[in-house]
Amino acid sequence: MKIIVPMAGMGKRMRPHTLTVPKPLIPIAGKPIVQRLVEDIAKVVGEPVSEVAFIVGRFGKEVEQSLVKIAESVGAQGTIHYQDEPLGTAHAILAAQSALTGPVVVAFADTLFKADFTLDTSADGTIWVQRVDDPRPFGVVKLNEEGQITELIEKPQEFVSDLAIIGIYYFRDGEYLKRELQYLLDNDIKDKGEYQLTNALENMKNQGAKFIPGRVTEWLDCGNKDATVYTNQRYLEYLQEAGEDTVSKSAKLTNSIIVPPVYIGENVTLENSIIGPHVSVGDGSTVKHSVVANSIIQKSATVTNANVTNSMIGSHASFTGTPSDLSVGDYNALKL
Repeated sequence: MKIIVPMAGMGKRMRPHTLTVPKPLIPIAGKPIVQRLVEDIAKVVGEPVSEVAFIVGRFGKEVEQSLVKIAESVGAQGTIHYQDEPLGTAHAILAAQSALTGPVVVAFADTLFKADFTLDTSADGTIWVQRVDDPRPFGVVKLNEEGQITELIEKPQEFVSDLAIIGIYYFRDGEYLKRELQYLLDNDIKDKGEYQLTNALENMKNQGAKFIPGRVTEWLDCGNKDATVYTNQRYLEYLQEAGEDTVSKSAKLTNSIIVPPVYIGENVTLENSIIGPHVSVGDGSTVKHSVVANSIIQKSATVTNANVTNSMIGSHASFTGTPSDLSVGDYNALKL
């Protein structure tokens, strides 16, 4: 089994946090979003993962090395592929065409999920879906009486289905998918100016391929600051339920209170502060004389004399003050 992770986008909705790192490397409960995604997929595919192919922009060698290590953490080889132009989802996946052999999972790196099933590898493909209240912003699927997918509709303004596509797909035959993606490019078949995966799926379905829905118990978005903070909250709750130890033994606590669930990284310093619930503090960060709840503080950041909630504070950022809703990027210094 191979996993293909398109992640070449600029992450504009997550600025300023994506000015220095790509969005999938922003931490959720102490691990990058993309690492959480890869680990969760590895749990449900039911067989060893041989390769994780990351499709990136020109993010630099340090980022690429981090991605290779993420693949190695699930026992797979990590490979790097480049999408230099944003020409759509089909174009992005085809950038990793050397990985399109055998069974593959394609997972776009701006969403996380929780699932309690093992992947059914007998179907030609599986499209992960989740029922939503308002399907208009999403691609959706329609099912027949046998539970097979009969239609894929992009952002329907009239109700046709409430089963939204969450951006994770399984294909039993990666070579077949590669041929259909290449067909779109060779024949310049675009939708809204881009080469779309959904067009390839429609072609495959019309040729007799059988796609089934993969249901998840929870779908978590990382598209903007508020959604990412909420996803951090839910992951901390998952880790607490699993009984995982999320407070590093190297953390230094002085006259401070921790209210679980929290993640406290290596060599964190907490002085005269209340941390939690639902707070992640990255390695090497310092929090003094502050109250922090429902927030993400990344690596080597400093927070002093602050009352912080529903916030993200970037790596190497420094914040002193009393606001309650922040989004402070990497390396910034803010005093109020």
